[in-house]
Amino acid sequence: MIDRATVDKIYAAANVVEVVSDFVSLKKKGVNFMACCPFHNEKTPSFVVSPSKGLYKCFGCGKGGNAVTFVMEHEKLTYAEALKWVAKKYGIPVEEREETPEEKQRNDDRESMMVANAWASDYFVEQMNQTDEGRSVAHGYLSSRGLTDATIKRFGLGYCPESRASRDKDTMTRAALAAGYKEQFLVDTGLTIKRETGGYYDRFCGRVMFPIHTISGRVTAFSGRALQSDNKAKYLNSPESVVYSKSNNLYGIYFAKSAITKENHCILVEGNIDVVQLHQKGIENVVAPLGTALTVEQVRIISRFTNNITLLFDGDKAGVKAALKGVDLVLKEGLNVRVVVLPEGEDPDSYARTHSADQIRDYITLNQKDFITFKSSLYAKEVERDPIRKGELIADIVSSIALIPSKIQRSVFIKECAKIMDIGEDVLVSEVVRKSVGATYGKETREFVTKAQQHIRQEEESAQRSISLDGQKVGSSMTELEREIAGYLIKYGHLTLTYREGKMTVSFNVADSIFDSLDGDDVYFQDPRYRAIVECYRAHREGLGEGEKVPEHYFIELDNPDASSAAVDILTEGENHRQSAIWRRRDGYTDSKENIEKEQARRLNDELTRLGRVIPKAIILYKSKAIEAIISQLNERLASLEEGDDVKEAQILEAIGKLNAERNKIAHQTDRNIL
Repeated sequence: MIDRATVDKIYAAANVVEVVSDFVSLKKKGVNFMACCPFHNEKTPSFVVSPSKGLYKCFGCGKGGNAVTFVMEHEKLTYAEALKWVAKKYGIPVEEREETPEEKQRNDDRESMMVANAWASDYFVEQMNQTDEGRSVAHGYLSSRGLTDATIKRFGLGYCPESRASRDKDTMTRAALAAGYKEQFLVDTGLTIKRETGGYYDRFCGRVMFPIHTISGRVTAFSGRALQSDNKAKYLNSPESVVYSKSNNLYGIYFAKSAITKENHCILVEGNIDVVQLHQKGIENVVAPLGTALTVEQVRIISRFTNNITLLFDGDKAGVKAALKGVDLVLKEGLNVRVVVLPEGEDPDSYARTHSADQIRDYITLNQKDFITFKSSLYAKEVERDPIRKGELIADIVSSIALIPSKIQRSVFIKECAKIMDIGEDVLVSEVVRKSVGATYGKETREFVTKAQQHIRQEEESAQRSISLDGQKVGSSMTELEREIAGYLIKYGHLTLTYREGKMTVSFNVADSIFDSLDGDDVYFQDPRYRAIVECYRAHREGLGEGEKVPEHYFIELDNPDASSAAVDILTEGENHRQSAIWRRRDGYTDSKENIEKEQARRLNDELTRLGRVIPKAIILYKSKAIEAIISQLNERLASLEEGDDVKEAQILEAIGKLNAERNKIAHQTDRNIL
């Protein structure tokens, strides 16, 4: 087998557009790519590839999946063979072998560390909001920086208590141990420092806490901001660990990824508070490195969502010169980079507090420069009357141009440099070629989505026998019902809905309601595809906050290819590659944005109201059928018993009696008689 860490690397690297493009000629259409389906004959394209979701779907033949399952289907490979094919494309080494007990233990330990981080994040929020110390010290500090309660809540900002009454300063650690978390994982995550003399020390005591999230939204580390200047580092980050590498993470990426995709543009700033302030102003396509210079890995994370980066620097010349090293990294990865410097004495935090979102956007638009113009203007006075210094500047710019993978882009920048620096193009060309010899270029610039995906519902009727629940067609077979419930989990499991029962209004969480029904009587899904989806949801909902959705990519990237394809079918159900009338009106500028948003809100409200009625009935119907199946199996066992086996007979009859009682109870909860 291929170990899970390698599989994760393969899925992280795989770009579904790039993989499918190796076999099919794709054409960009809106936020997606389209082609005639490679799996069946058609003249009108109905094969859609979504880079933002990482999946493909044919609305003609129904096939769908991720980059790996596409290779499986197209090349007729096994799952392991397809993983190796994609791994080879992206230069990822693969060793296929059995997972050792030690590796299994490491994987379990890694998950335990993530769970400990999730607990700590909730603890820090509680300490800030529900203790006098937290409210006066931490919340007071954040409020003084102009942050609203809504922003503080969104980013999960919190406080690790100073514990002034305790010389050991270990309040958080003692609370974690009391809650059942092991010392090993508190130390391994860096939350706790173990003293050589015995006892513990909270790494972040007395600091305002900024959780660091993975792209999928799990808390992987923390950044703590000191509130006193008693020889403390201003910011302190979690140490490197098996769950956290600062060079492979960006602060704010979880909150910014949708906006980056929609804007087709990422703004890179220096600090956490810069990110939070700009998000509060409504500029959400913003991220920051984590206390380190920009890394190749961080640039590649951004490249998954856009190929356009703007570096927004403080108005400090020394800082700007140092940060310019990041420009070459971006260029080498084939991305477009622009540079903006704020007025002297300003940083993104202070500028955001005193300017509106429109003013900030206008400033960026009017002041952004390509790297040649920026470097030239930055050193203009220094090279004005110094030929040697001018030659060094030209050589520096040429070195940057030589890093660009695209020949066309290199040619454009050579012309620009020749114009600005008043030097012959032929000289620059020969110098770029000389510096480029032996250089290894990255892939051609990727195209990513530029705005939110447009949805419409596809009206299809199942060819199989179905029943109606509040007008909703629901299959009556076990498989159809399992698919229906798995779909409710993926799409709506995080929601709390309501329904009327007589004169009462009943509220329920979708995931809790489903798992309560499944776990109560040893009921489990028969179809392995939907069982894998349910277990995936169960595993990944741990550690999520109330109302947080389990990210869709967990289901798209399931180890079970059939389950992955089933998840894609569920996620794309009701979508189509054609635009709905309301979106066509928007594209034709015949309807206002306000009307469109009102219509979307109305449809969403209608849908949630309908789901509040349908989901409980679907769960009840499934449970009744599952119990019927179990009773049928027990009756078969009863019939096969040898004469005189009274003990087993009594046990089976008792079990059947309990199940019949449960089935009768269910019958009273639904409008439909269950016979």
